[in-house]
Amino acid sequence: MSVQPGWYVDPADTETRRYWDGEGWLGAPIPVDATPPDGPPPPEPPPAPVAPAEPATSATRDAATAAPGWPPQQGPPPGYGPQQGPRPGYGPQQGPPPGYGPQPGHGPGWGPQAGPPGWGPQAGPPGWGPQAGHPGWPGRPPEPRPHGHRLAGYGRRLAARVIDFGLVFALNVVVNGWFVWRWAQEWAPYWQEVFRRAARGDTSAEGLPLPSEQSNSLLVAILLIATALWLAYEVPAMAAGGQTVGKRMMRIRAVPIAADQPLGFRRALSRWSTLGLPTLLWYCAGLGLVLQLVDALSPLFDHPLRMALHDKRAQTVVVEVPNRPDSAPSNDRNQPPGDTP
Repeated sequence: MSVQPGWYVDPADTETRRYWDGEGWLGAPIPVDATPPDGPPPPEPPPAPVAPAEPATSATRDAATAAPGWPPQQGPPPGYGPQQGPRPGYGPQQGPPPGYGPQPGHGPGWGPQAGPPGWGPQAGPPGWGPQAGHPGWPGRPPEPRPHGHRLAGYGRRLAARVIDFGLVFALNVVVNGWFVWRWAQEWAPYWQEVFRRAARGDTSAEGLPLPSEQSNSLLVAILLIATALWLAYEVPAMAAGGQTVGKRMMRIRAVPIAADQPLGFRRALSRWSTLGLPTLLWYCAGLGLVLQLVDALSPLFDHPLRMALHDKRAQTVVVEVPNRPDSAPSNDRNQPPGDTP
């Protein structure tokens, strides 16, 4: 889901505001404190046509017959001309040596038409020129800064998620430990027999002791408890301040795209459910784990806001927290919601 069209603060110049059409900036910027018009800006008038310059009509005979690239006021090069007479070995019947004279012009590759190889306005150094621009500028837009904050990097987000998973795992050890131990006891005879047969080279599956029906109930209880613990750990903290313990340690937080404010319970629950509810599908051959892995990797392929699938559902972005708690983002303090894409 992309950012909705509208007037937003220009990330490249926070003193101005421009119109975002869903794919790029449109029209000229306006001052940030000016009231933007309804809808997109009017189209800019086309530039006035420029009349081509008329060719000079007072060209002399010498300028018309001179070699390309030689100014007419300089005349022939020193040592060549009728006033000095022919040089030894030259004569009127011979003319200039091959490759030198007014007919072919200067040496091969010289002149305003070609110039030395790789030089001139036609080519220029590779990757430079008004058509291509410097690599990364101006064809690549500057990185957005939602509400004046830098977007959180992938490394910080991954480290915060690992910290949170570690804390949730510790809660499961305390609350869910007995159910996990009982489930392991149900499967212990099966795996012990499999390992004994493997040591003897026996690969048959006949007569293996299967776990009782209670093992399935234990697995469902384990997944329900794990999901509930994750929800209780993450949703209230994200609703209040957009930060879990891991995000607080890595100095990042989640904020709505529309405004720099707390997520609220509904948005925090919507954000968590996309990543947390698939835990219940671990029972289905690990399908839930695959869905969670895809969600965790999705910010690597989203540009320019690096939104994961759970961010897209809740319309949130993850930004860095300023080093000083009292530092406020510039030019966004008094702006209405949705001022920055």
